[in-house]
Amino acid sequence: MATITDRQINAKPDTKDRWLNETVVRGHGVLVARITPSGSRSFYFRYTDSHGKRDRMPIGNYSRDEKPGCMTLTQARLRAKELAGLHKKGITDIRQHFEAEEQMQKAKLEAKYIKLERENQLHRSRMTVSDLFTHWLSVDLIRRKDQGAEMRRLFTRDILPKIGNLAAEDVRRRHITEITDVFLARNTPRMAKVAFASIRQMFKFAVVREIVDADPTAAISKFNIGGQSVERDRVLSEDELKLLVKLLPESGLALTTKTAVWIALSTGCRVGELMTAEWSNIDLDRREWFMPTTKNGKSHTVQLSAFAVEQFQFLYEITGTSQWCFPNRHDTGSLCPKTINKQLQDRQRQPDQTKLKGRTQNSQALRLPGGKWTPHDLRRTAATMMVESGILPEVADRCLNHTEQNKIKRTYQRYSYTKEMRHAWELLGDRLEKIIEAV
Repeated sequence: MATITDRQINAKPDTKDRWLNETVVRGHGVLVARITPSGSRSFYFRYTDSHGKRDRMPIGNYSRDEKPGCMTLTQARLRAKELAGLHKKGITDIRQHFEAEEQMQKAKLEAKYIKLERENQLHRSRMTVSDLFTHWLSVDLIRRKDQGAEMRRLFTRDILPKIGNLAAEDVRRRHITEITDVFLARNTPRMAKVAFASIRQMFKFAVVREIVDADPTAAISKFNIGGQSVERDRVLSEDELKLLVKLLPESGLALTTKTAVWIALSTGCRVGELMTAEWSNIDLDRREWFMPTTKNGKSHTVQLSAFAVEQFQFLYEITGTSQWCFPNRHDTGSLCPKTINKQLQDRQRQPDQTKLKGRTQNSQALRLPGGKWTPHDLRRTAATMMVESGILPEVADRCLNHTEQNKIKRTYQRYSYTKEMRHAWELLGDRLEKIIEAV
């Protein structure tokens, strides 16, 4: 079998996938290089498992000059030789071998987590809402301009008399709506909203500090407390995504913003999570994006598909010298999440709408047949595409890092779904790549 060369890998892509093979250790594995029509180049290790079936395991993306998150041909050979060495020693189910090691490490961490959870549970069970408010006041509210005086008055007068003696972990939606309903009955909807927003702030504080497992206000909308709340269901169709491929290059958007659109679609992340992402939390070698904190107060890891890795690699060439993936103009912090939303909305104005002074003149550059779309609609589109590809809805929910609303499931169902989530992201990435290739 021939030897793979850099020249072969860097040759112009064909109209279909091209595969190059090189024997590593005869009978124990083959190094494989794949060149896609879009120009993506990646390495695999092919071997025969204990059942006599061939398996092709991805080992990394190619770069001739050691680009971060990639490997050279020499590095790929070394990795393939390591894997072939395992195969020669009798570890023929290599993929399962690494998955078993991962599960073992997770089991150890899980045992440690359960122990800590039991200890924390003892503390949480004793913390009442009054205790929680006092803690919130001393840590967070005290730093506000009025040192929490207004919030203290609201809670003392209208909230703590009703739920102050409840354990914070036992507060349910009905307890909160009972408080806001009192204001609605008095025909003071604004105060109902103020009370609701204040309770939500406190429970977000509690979730971050693991005083409670979940925010009881999360499933309550403004509609439930007298406001107007229309649930969006906008999902971009495949034809619209193909059109977006054509429109983005002519939209006048910055390269980073265009890349953000494809990262959002291929990961299902929230726009706030993407805009505040830091390069230190993205490991392109392991194809992982770790989010230390998210909207629900818990960390989350995205297993990056080959497509998503390509987008981050492109982004790294632009912002890789910064701490942030999307730095602000002066590189003093991350870009405001509202910025990308404003840029997209400015390019979806109606023909009869007046062009805004000092804003883009490409006011219709990103209009799609299905109507206006937002960064959050990309997240919904990602989940929909996963389910359309055969992924179970609960796995898609895990990929989006949704909080399980059922307390029993949250407490007892601790399976991580890592393998299933990785597969879901890979399917999503493959589908997006095919959509782009079809244009």
